[in-house]
Amino acid sequence: MTSIIVGIALVIGSLFALSAALGLLRFKDVYMRMHAASKAGTLGSGLLLLALALHAGEMDVATRAIAGVCFFLLTAPVSAHLLARAAYIVGYKPCDMTVRDALAEAQDGKKQ
Repeated sequence: MTSIIVGIALVIGSLFALSAALGLLRFKDVYMRMHAASKAGTLGSGLLLLALALHAGEMDVATRAIAGVCFFLLTAPVSAHLLARAAYIVGYKPCDMTVRDALAEAQDGKKQ
């Protein structure tokens, strides 16, 4: 039963990692690409690490794998946010498909 759960987690994690890689190739601007990398990449790598923890069956390996999942969950959203904000401040504007530019609206509100 454990082998089946590990196999399913590996396949689903690999599909999320693949979708993150495809998002990096296909999306139009830095913000969309960053979103794909941070969300799908974090979920994919998290599932792969959890599959490792289940498959290993040793407590020290499982502890390190769970610590890695926690590390990804804590650092990926924060780093993606900081990189997106830095890109916006430097001057990278969102693509034409972007419906709402919340940072521009916030800056306009401060100027008035």
